Amino acid sequence: MEQKLLRRLAAGKALVIGALLVLAVPGTAYANSVTVTVKTPGATLGPATIDSSISTSAHCTSGLISGGGIGQATGTGTGSNGNHVLGTEPSPDGATEYTGSTGVVGTDVAYWIAKGGSGGQVNSAFSTTPYAMCLTSSLINHTQIVMNKVNAPTTAGSVGLVTATCPASTVLLGGGALVTPGNTGNFKAIASFPTFNNTAHDFGQKAAADGETNPDSWSAVGWDNSTNASNETYAYAICSGNGIGVSGVTVKVRYSEVTGPTTGSTGLNTTVTCGSGDGKLVSGGAAVSGGGVTTTDFTGPGSAGDHLNGSFPSDSSGNPVSDGTTTAASWTAFTHSGGIGAASTHSDVWALCANDGV
Repeated sequence: MEQKLLRRLAAGKALVIGALLVLAVPGTAYANSVTVTVKTPGATLGPATIDSSISTSAHCTSGLISGGGIGQATGTGTGSNGNHVLGTEPSPDGATEYTGSTGVVGTDVAYWIAKGGSGGQVNSAFSTTPYAMCLTSSLINHTQIVMNKVNAPTTAGSVGLVTATCPASTVLLGGGALVTPGNTGNFKAIASFPTFNNTAHDFGQKAAADGETNPDSWSAVGWDNSTNASNETYAYAICSGNGIGVSGVTVKVRYSEVTGPTTGSTGLNTTVTCGSGDGKLVSGGAAVSGGGVTTTDFTGPGSAGDHLNGSFPSDSSGNPVSDGTTTAASWTAFTHSGGIGAASTHSDVWALCANDGV
């Protein structure tokens, strides 16, 4: 009798331990060693003259670039229409731009460039602020930059779209955009967003939608009021390094689109946030567009003067975060209408949220 009782007690303990193990196992699926620190040196004033540009950078002193952003002050009055984004892009040293041969152009990059340009008007309040997203992960300890470019747009009011795709068996962490030349006044980068190199997304022409996972590509869009045969648009994909087992990594897309700005000489902030189970914010993207960018090929906004003034890590209210922030979970797009409003203009914003499963 005593032996039977002991056996029952042992069996009961085994069941309890088994139940605890069953409860514990699902928790391992949410392990995540990803951390991100935002670095920014603050604002650099300018451009101070028409048809000119300024470049400033943020540096990850520890960690690797997983993405980055730009924020521009515009001031008030008609002069506020002139400030626009020329580039938000990775750099090997904070000054050099990847504009040469396409393909893998850099590894373990630690700088982010924010490049602003002026049009035919300037304002004393113009400034540009860079934001670097500095990644650390027990798994993703190396990164690589893939660049692609296109000689477009060369005619006024047309879209110059180009897509950079990560190598096989790697994961996309973020991306950037650049347009050159930067001294024409009318040329600007109006979109920088995650996408997929597949038929469903028309090989980068359609953007990644809210809730999609593991995009493999990044698209950039150039936009010009005038015709210029020398226009170039560059896309940068920030990918995990080769030889890293990323089968357990999940990068979730959060996306939002709103109508506007539709009134001339006005700006609009649009914000999206990583959910509690999505992982850590590692990067983001922004666009001013004709709308429906996740379901149809990208189209330009309603007015040729519409432009971006920001794509940056923020709080949930759209305020940019400060240097050293480790808890950023939102991304904000700051769009501007220029001098003429249009009812068909839309603002788009993306956040990439990563869980490395470690």
